[in-house]
Amino acid sequence: MEFTYSTVVNTGLSEVFEWHARPGAMTRLAPPWQPVRILHEASSLRDGQAVLGLPGGLRWVAVHSPAGYDPPNIFTDELASCPLAAVLSWRHRHQFARAGKAGQDSERATLVTDTVDTTLPGRMLRPMFAYRHRQLADDLAAAARARSVSPDLLTIAVTGSGGLIGTALTALLTTGGHRVIRLVRRPPRNEGERQWRPEEPAPTLLSGVDALIHLAGTSIGGRFTPDRKREIRDSRIAPTRRLAELAAATAQETTGLRAFVTASAIGFYGPDRGEEVLTETSPRGKGFLADVVADWEDAAAPAAAAGIRTVQVRTGIVQSPRGGMLRLLSPLFEAGLGGRLGSGKQWLAWIGLDDLLDIYLRAVTDPHLSGPVNAVAPEPVRNIDYTRTLASVLHRPALLPVPAFGPRLLLGAEGAAELAQASQYVRAEALIGAGHHFRQPHLEQALRHVFGRG
Repeated sequence: MEFTYSTVVNTGLSEVFEWHARPGAMTRLAPPWQPVRILHEASSLRDGQAVLGLPGGLRWVAVHSPAGYDPPNIFTDELASCPLAAVLSWRHRHQFARAGKAGQDSERATLVTDTVDTTLPGRMLRPMFAYRHRQLADDLAAAARARSVSPDLLTIAVTGSGGLIGTALTALLTTGGHRVIRLVRRPPRNEGERQWRPEEPAPTLLSGVDALIHLAGTSIGGRFTPDRKREIRDSRIAPTRRLAELAAATAQETTGLRAFVTASAIGFYGPDRGEEVLTETSPRGKGFLADVVADWEDAAAPAAAAGIRTVQVRTGIVQSPRGGMLRLLSPLFEAGLGGRLGSGKQWLAWIGLDDLLDIYLRAVTDPHLSGPVNAVAPEPVRNIDYTRTLASVLHRPALLPVPAFGPRLLLGAEGAAELAQASQYVRAEALIGAGHHFRQPHLEQALRHVFGRG
């Protein structure tokens, strides 16, 4: 059968084609609800080869065909190897054409058409391509907004590039035309990597870098045992300070970094502030995470003192089926076993993964953004409304409330209070005041997008 999906994006033809040719395009287009990993992206749309990892260690190998390559109008990929190749066929034509009337409008809009000759039924493909086209349009729009405030293409160093946020963020940056240098603990494997020793970073680590995004840090999930708490602190504070000191030294020797951007967390405000509206100017709260986050943000002081613009991205509860809270909850809700936690009155300050990436992109490009930034959606929700919305999107009931003692069994009393039972009404005041655009400002919209139910 032949499946076709078309939309118009408000970007010129050449830029749309070039976006697909840049590193990270396949990662940006991969639906998060599918159990597929990008093992290798094609190095060329003309004759390259891409490898996808499937469940059970299986692989899907697709090759691009020179016969189906005509830039900027078309490129083609075809299934070359798969355990099901005997019964499954796949030939995918990516087509691009100027849209609208001749003249100025046609230069700013492109008709994107995906045509797949396959044995798979169309009902399986439609959610995937609807997602891909939304991602493409939103990513191109984000890149255009970034260029409007900073037209330069940057060299950006990133720690923690292999995690959920880092993988998606580096792909967003590279498809936008920026150069990414991944700072990794192991020996570098290619020119896009540099070895980073957190205990003693090399003096040349940040040479030639325009901006640093520091994401690395041990996960805060799990019981707050003394050893775990020490690991959480040690993985954040001292490495951040050493990077900030190195950035300051680099700035004195050369033109230096334009931006020093660090991950942070809304844990700064403490686990329970009742109905208090929390903004970037609110005082810090109490508790282990509040102490860690405050020291973590302070560790960037040497960079700020050297005149480098610093941004601390206080991240809310990230929504993605690939990780974090949603990865834990979605199987329960899919099985019809989901429900509110305790009373369900707790406030949840959430953020869609792609909106978080856009905030990081703005942090490195917008010269007017500095200091702490609450990376949360404009509308916090209560736990009971969150669970009802998730259940509705997945077409499942939400009838089984989780008793308050449940998280304590898994996380311990302190971990449960700081994580599962936290209630924080956090507002993105700095971003809203700056007129920031959110892709998915509403929870239902965000969940439908990441689960392909849009």
